[in-house]
Amino acid sequence: MTSVLELLQTIPNWHLAGFFIAGMIAFIISTISGGGGAMLLIPVTSWMIGTAVTPPVINLATLISNTSRLYLFWNDIDWSLTKYYVPSAILGAWLAALIFSRLDAGWIQLLVGVFLVSTIFQYKFGKVDKTFDMPKAGFIPLGFFIAFMSTLVGGLGPILNPFYMNAGLEKENLIATKTANSFFVGIVQIGSYAFFGVLTAKLWIYGFVLGLGAVVGNIIGKRFLAGMSISQFRILLLMLMVISGLVMIVRNIHVLF
Repeated sequence: MTSVLELLQTIPNWHLAGFFIAGMIAFIISTISGGGGAMLLIPVTSWMIGTAVTPPVINLATLISNTSRLYLFWNDIDWSLTKYYVPSAILGAWLAALIFSRLDAGWIQLLVGVFLVSTIFQYKFGKVDKTFDMPKAGFIPLGFFIAFMSTLVGGLGPILNPFYMNAGLEKENLIATKTANSFFVGIVQIGSYAFFGVLTAKLWIYGFVLGLGAVVGNIIGKRFLAGMSISQFRILLLMLMVISGLVMIVRNIHVLF
């Protein structure tokens, strides 16, 4: 049986260094702009190890990242939203892992991309803080949908931001609550991937290295976040959503033809 050390010797050092640095940079940006670290990692991870195995690696890294974020933002979590979001999200994550790799996610990402780009117009370029009233019960179907889709494609974090903003969350509260929800879903995602035989030993290593970089990024990003105003945070949030949306549209426009 191959040991971890023997397996590490088969992985190029630049792969490990690249994953660590990518995780750190993505989650610095993610922490100061309300999420999207997983989505930012999709192109890099796909290029390094292939699209087919990208979702489980990114979701493993995100789970590790969220563990550190829970510690950093524990006092800012809105648990009243978590109790609505998590149960249905757990079901969505398990079902998605069951059918992982059997579905072309191109259409999903294309539609999500269009939605994200539209948010800059919905929020009038950051001049308004809410565009509709988001009831807490609305997080039940939302949790199922987002967990299901993110398990398939590896990250849809920014699509949640408008719903959290319209529920009245800002800055630390938004990041903390989103992290708590993602953490519990992440446990089910990784457990489901492992149960259905998706995660190999090498993918575990890639995910842990990526996750360690993300932990460092969270610590650095929290320092930047503390010095930002709510309006600055909102503008960065919108910028991230629009950029993420454009990237998703460009990468998946081929599904139309």
